[in-house]
Amino acid sequence: MKKLVYEEKVYTYQIDIVGHVNNIIYIQWLENGRVRLLEAMGIPVTDLTKTEGIVPILTETNILYKKPFFIYNSVRIETWVSKLNNASAILEFRFYNEKDELCASAWQKGLFINMATMKPTRLSDKHREAFEKYLVNE
Repeated sequence: MKKLVYEEKVYTYQIDIVGHVNNIIYIQWLENGRVRLLEAMGIPVTDLTKTEGIVPILTETNILYKKPFFIYNSVRIETWVSKLNNASAILEFRFYNEKDELCASAWQKGLFINMATMKPTRLSDKHREAFEKYLVNE
């Protein structure tokens, strides 16, 4: 269907000893992307946890680094749902520089668990429909 596209900026505190963005920053950008995507779907994490007793957790993260980002670069990030199961989803991410070059790609697998039982739980029809708006098969 569609992808969520947003920008991040590279700041001095994100630079490592080599002079480019530290690898841990990508993990932070992935976190930001997941939160933004859920908000764009109309299901902020706080709503899931407080009203439904569901929490999303990560089970896998994979990042492929192709080109570095440097201080003050603008980073365009695209994220979407590439696979949707009953109780889990895979989110894809692409990171582009100002020249529109692919600098990194990533995916994360998340699982929805019931906070009371700490066991996997199925998405409601309402939440499934929200996820399907960002489901893209590439």
